[in-house]
Amino acid sequence: MEYMQALVELLGEERVTTNQTVLEHHSHDESYHTPRLPDVVVFPQTAEEVSQIMKLAHARHIAVTPFGLGTSLEGHAIPYEGGISMDFSQMNQVLEVRPQDFLVRVQPGVTRTQLNKELKKHGLFFSVDPGADATLGGMAATNASGTTSVRYGVMRDQVRDLEVVLADGRIIHTGSMTAKSSSGYHLTGLFVGSEGTLGVFTELTLRVYGIPEATTAARACFPSVQDAVDTVVDILSAGIQVARIELIDERSIRQVNIYKETSYPETPTLFIEFHGSEQSLTHDIEFAQNIAKEHGCQEFLFETDSKARAQLWDVRHNMAYAFLHKSPGKKMMVTDVCLPFSELAGAVVDARQAIDRSGLDGAILGHVGDGNYHVILMIDLDDSDEVARAEKLNAHLVEYALSRGGTCTGEHGVGVGKAKYQRIEHGEALDVMQSFKNVLDPTGILNPGKIFGA
Repeated sequence: MEYMQALVELLGEERVTTNQTVLEHHSHDESYHTPRLPDVVVFPQTAEEVSQIMKLAHARHIAVTPFGLGTSLEGHAIPYEGGISMDFSQMNQVLEVRPQDFLVRVQPGVTRTQLNKELKKHGLFFSVDPGADATLGGMAATNASGTTSVRYGVMRDQVRDLEVVLADGRIIHTGSMTAKSSSGYHLTGLFVGSEGTLGVFTELTLRVYGIPEATTAARACFPSVQDAVDTVVDILSAGIQVARIELIDERSIRQVNIYKETSYPETPTLFIEFHGSEQSLTHDIEFAQNIAKEHGCQEFLFETDSKARAQLWDVRHNMAYAFLHKSPGKKMMVTDVCLPFSELAGAVVDARQAIDRSGLDGAILGHVGDGNYHVILMIDLDDSDEVARAEKLNAHLVEYALSRGGTCTGEHGVGVGKAKYQRIEHGEALDVMQSFKNVLDPTGILNPGKIFGA
């Protein structure tokens, strides 16, 4: 590669590599999508270095794919046109904590766990919890959410400002530290969720929250998925301030029991967490428990001890790994649709019926408090019939969601896996998105093939 020497001159030999093991590590994410090796992996340490890399790539029409930890689920970090994989593991500093403003400035390679460890010293926490210990740059790029979004919102709600390096090397800021602004276009909202197709993030200013006075977690078991989802809708309709409310179906619980050697009742289960004052929690828990009983709740257990709560939520966070570790030779497909609350119960019941019709082994779980649910499928990529059935099932779930005012992806992003649904969901608005892409990345070097397809 004739541009290799220029990269070495910029970063030094130790931060530019074509080592086969490193290339393979950057050829895939945690999805089932086909891997592709980059030509080279670079490890920038500053925004100025990222700018110089982008200027080089822009001038020579070299594809650039940002890489955090590779935890994405729709092929976002796979460099399908080769080129440069830009690894942000060496840009992992918490730059500034501003407790009185409830803000923090971080580099894109900082992980969620790393940030919360630092924030705890100030009595603060960062709310977005997608399960995986992803980088904050990657979470912003996909507009990640997770278990706490029902109370605190998704990634887009937490980002106040981004430092972005554009395709031609220009460095811009998209917002400010203020809680609101009516000045100009909302560029921050445009870049969050853009999946590295409009620019490369080199710094993020994020909203953080005070650690609540009291936290209580609960586990509620139901005779059917319908009863569990109806309970979620009624709890939210009652205005109870839940911080998390997650659904795990009986198949998922069975897998966790196998993986963790636990003995949870293998029935549809809600995992609920309440944040607030001691007094308010007593009322909220009693109210939620009464609602659950009205829907046939068979068991309602709650934990206030931090260790016990952690063990309870460990079930939810280890769900994907429970399937991966007990399915050798298979890859995981995780669907990701989101619907209006009024359509949620019907959608989850329909998903269970569709899984059963497909003959595949599938489990349902998700952040049902915001209408977002997932189906986990373990598939053999060498079995063309199994792959075809999985893709047909995924298509059915997406079509069901779109026909009822939903979206093809609630939090995983588009990547390559959901690109084929973009025209159906957005219509002519997709052309407007492409126009933004053409202006900011006229040569198409930024994460090519994502969102808009090949």
